Amino acid sequence: MYNIKVESNFSSAHNLRGYKGKCEELHGHNWKVMVELERDSLDKLGMVFDFQFVKKELYKVLEKLDHKYLNKVSYFKRVNPTSEALAKYIYGLLKRKLKNIKSVTVWESENCSATYHE
Repeated sequence: MYNIKVESNFSSAHNLRGYKGKCEELHGHNWKVMVELERDSLDKLGMVFDFQFVKKELYKVLEKLDHKYLNKVSYFKRVNPTSEALAKYIYGLLKRKLKNIKSVTVWESENCSATYHE
């Protein structure tokens, strides 16, 4: 089995609805995102997937979130913008273009991350 990982980042603000504590207040993060793709064999060029294509598709998704107030992004008007929900949201958008996607991990800080996979 072969795996590749591509990382990127974005900055945004959010607040957690219904949360009792500091995170119910408006605050921001410099999010780090890692996409992992997996295949049991390599393509004819010897790759799992073209890194440039993965980076381009990830950029398109993160551009929709960068420097935004996440609570006002359509999807997060009905879903609390937690790290877990962000990972699922990003995974869902990337799955349309990246057939071999395995998981998406989102870090809200150096030490705290959430991963989504199907």
